[in-house]
Amino acid sequence: MKTSMKLSERDVWIIVALTSIFTSSLIIANIVAGIKIANIFGFILPAGFLAYAITFPITDVVDEVYGRRLATYIVWAGFIANITMLLLIGASYIMPPLNPGMQKLYAMTFNVTWRIVLASMIAYLISQHHDVWAFLLWKRLTNGKWLWLRNNMSTITSQLMDTVLFITIAFYGIIPLNLLLQMVMWQWLWKAFIALCDTPFVYLGVWLCKGGLKYYSPAAIRTIQGK
Repeated sequence: MKTSMKLSERDVWIIVALTSIFTSSLIIANIVAGIKIANIFGFILPAGFLAYAITFPITDVVDEVYGRRLATYIVWAGFIANITMLLLIGASYIMPPLNPGMQKLYAMTFNVTWRIVLASMIAYLISQHHDVWAFLLWKRLTNGKWLWLRNNMSTITSQLMDTVLFITIAFYGIIPLNLLLQMVMWQWLWKAFIALCDTPFVYLGVWLCKGGLKYYSPAAIRTIQGK
């Protein structure tokens, strides 16, 4: 059954802003990951891991305030943005360059390894949908309490799923198994650390978003959340 969604103009602006941050962070994460590898306190990580980590608290905030349906829409918006990015990068690549040096520079900057792209897409869709689902599950189990627990449990488990899927699909058979397992462990630990650090920002985001709902009746809030 189709559910109508009654949103104020302020809510629409909030959703547009969060979707913009989500999709831009996702695109930057994928571009930067193929360009730069960072050395953080001796741990080798793709530089895009920080940008990607931002996406999880955004869906948690939307899931908490506006419900699972809108959070899922944002996940699909990110997927469409990624596909669009790849198509535009490809279209720009086949354009005749002013000089050969530009083409080489472009190829070096936007070098696309399709196995990594496939790994990224699969890991993204599975982990992000799991995050939205898990957040709602923990919300039901805690009767809507303990936002910090719901945020961290959903995000940390989803980040583990994302890390295992991406690194396994992208690098299995290319690098030694022991190194692959180390990459999984250290990347996930860093992502888990960021998830713990972003908890105050999730509370802040929920507080700011709910400020736009204070004029709604409980029935209207249930309509927004798709319940």
